[in-house]
Amino acid sequence: MPTLHDVAKAAGVSPMTVSNVLNQHPHVRAETRERVLRAIDELGYRVNVAARNLRAGRTNTIGFAVPEVESPYFGQLASRIIARAHDAGYRVAIERTGADRDNELSAITSSRTRMYDGLILEAVGLGSADRDLLHTDVPMVVLGESVFGAPVDHIALPNEEGTHAATLHLIDRGCRRIAMVLGDELHRLSVTSLRHAGYSRALAERGIATDPSLLAVTHELTAEGGRLAAHRLVDAGAEVDGIVCITDTVALGVIRGLADRGLTVPGDVRVIGFDDLLEGRYSVPSLSTIDPDGDTVAQLAVDLLLKRLAPDPHWEPRDHVTSFRLVERESTA
Repeated sequence: MPTLHDVAKAAGVSPMTVSNVLNQHPHVRAETRERVLRAIDELGYRVNVAARNLRAGRTNTIGFAVPEVESPYFGQLASRIIARAHDAGYRVAIERTGADRDNELSAITSSRTRMYDGLILEAVGLGSADRDLLHTDVPMVVLGESVFGAPVDHIALPNEEGTHAATLHLIDRGCRRIAMVLGDELHRLSVTSLRHAGYSRALAERGIATDPSLLAVTHELTAEGGRLAAHRLVDAGAEVDGIVCITDTVALGVIRGLADRGLTVPGDVRVIGFDDLLEGRYSVPSLSTIDPDGDTVAQLAVDLLLKRLAPDPHWEPRDHVTSFRLVERESTA
């Protein structure tokens, strides 16, 4: 493979002149520039972008590490982050961690070795006990629920408050036997435990006793997981007139599962989700949900990371919780 020195020799100029041409330096004579470009074409020289980035200390690439790429929520969040990063002159590399602690730490290591200028990490496997591992010189913003107080900027969703509002919405619609379809991580600080806390608090505020038989746990927060959870609720004989779902994806599966058992939404059971995914706007019925302001999450994540890339000695790590709004649609009409 030809080198920059080979181009310089073929063009009869110094390597510095070739470098000036490649970097579009304005003070290169037109004749010299043309001779260098002709030599580049004839030799088939290609710039070693990786080496250039290594010397410059920048790749203009941000890493975004997410638990899964097939999830509509993370897909739509990634799209927002890519758009915001593009506006700031950065590309985004998506990395799948599988919600595994070691993979999340590996994503941090990739940034440390300069594959990325900085990292936006959705932390699921990492927990409060891992906060000291985030003491690093890697510019980083962490999304998620389990690392409050970490030495990095951190963005969380309004999980408890949002689900509290969703549950109150069902109660205000006349529901009294309200089930919740949720994940299996009630034992630790997580999306599941926080959203369950909001659900339980709303019931208590309205004088409705919690009923363990109305909790349907799904090990996968997928549409299929929601469908099977709805089957279990109905098959167990639970009298249900409302269901709070941990995510929109799960809620769409719940609606399918109720239909499998001959129940209509909202006629027999009202259903509400969380995330305001695009799919929920076009489902039949359209899905009531909690919108956790994904646009702000993406903009804040990128903007905070850019502040880290241009270090401000007075900038202190902060915890941020986004706002939310209740979106009423057909599934709770």
